Amino acid sequence: METSTINEFNREQEGKTAGTNMKAAVVNEFHQQLEVKDMPKPAAGRGEVLVKIEACGVCHTDLHAAHGDWPVKPKLPLIPGHEGVGIIEEIGEGVTSLKAGDRVGIPWLYSACGECEYCLQGQETLCPHQENGGYSVDGGYAEYCVAPADYVARIPDGLDPVEVAPILCAGVTTYKALKVSGARPGDWVAIYGIGGLGHIALQYAKAMGFNVVAVDIADEKLELARSLGADETVNGLNEDPAEAIQEKVGGVQAAISVAVTRKAFEQAYQSVKRGGTLVVVGLPNDELPIPIFNTVLNGVSVKGSIVGTRLDMKEALDFAARGKVRAQVETAPLDNINEVFDKMEKGKINGRIVLTM
Repeated sequence: METSTINEFNREQEGKTAGTNMKAAVVNEFHQQLEVKDMPKPAAGRGEVLVKIEACGVCHTDLHAAHGDWPVKPKLPLIPGHEGVGIIEEIGEGVTSLKAGDRVGIPWLYSACGECEYCLQGQETLCPHQENGGYSVDGGYAEYCVAPADYVARIPDGLDPVEVAPILCAGVTTYKALKVSGARPGDWVAIYGIGGLGHIALQYAKAMGFNVVAVDIADEKLELARSLGADETVNGLNEDPAEAIQEKVGGVQAAISVAVTRKAFEQAYQSVKRGGTLVVVGLPNDELPIPIFNTVLNGVSVKGSIVGTRLDMKEALDFAARGKVRAQVETAPLDNINEVFDKMEKGKINGRIVLTM
């Protein structure tokens, strides 16, 4: 039996013997509503911690997982959620770096092998053996969740669990995208899509010293962007964003596309100046056509950026702890997850929704 299979079997057995139940929101089949039901409460195995979840952010990735949208399918049945924040209730054998009572977060990068070339180079988010919270393993849409002690995020003192939950994905993802963009303080960057990720990306960009153009098709989201410090805003319904950006600021050094439409990606690419970079973050179920001639002639780079490493997470949380970044959140009880997903599909969420337990 392979190691991963053995670990999965051991977790199942530990869950069965934990003795009590917990409430969880479960994906039983793709494209069906989640079922909120009692599940066996898991127990911490060797090297793991058991976390009593206080809050869990709702990410668009969770909706993709529930629909089975991507080529790599999540496990079924599945408890989604990779923005879970809570208090350690139990530590497993061999855990010495954490203790009961510590507040931690359970992110998308649930674990990595630590031995492959990517892990050894500090690129653990590219590890081919990684596990992902709320996707390949059960996540935070539950009253309890187990996670490897080496990969949970330590939440700085003074941060509210509801407000910090989105930093575990939306925060670290957009912070990492800005880091790899190559932009320097004083450069212009464009944020395409001022939603759950975009409104946080804008705050990181300002805190990192960039000038920011915010692009969206909803006036209320552009109003939010201005309140968060956007230097320029463009409504993509009223004018071509790429043309407006080229005219207003001469193009941007980096465009961060967190929107989930093909058109937004194309416009983001066209808004980049010579020598600039398009950073692809959002994951529409589509292809991105890249004009080879212009890419070569203008020296444009196109990068994919996926969440962040444990170091990126520590840095992203530090910005939040210093009051530089704060997610705009609404709360909803776990029982309302299907209504939350419905609002998300219709684009009616301004900021981020966080489930409370």
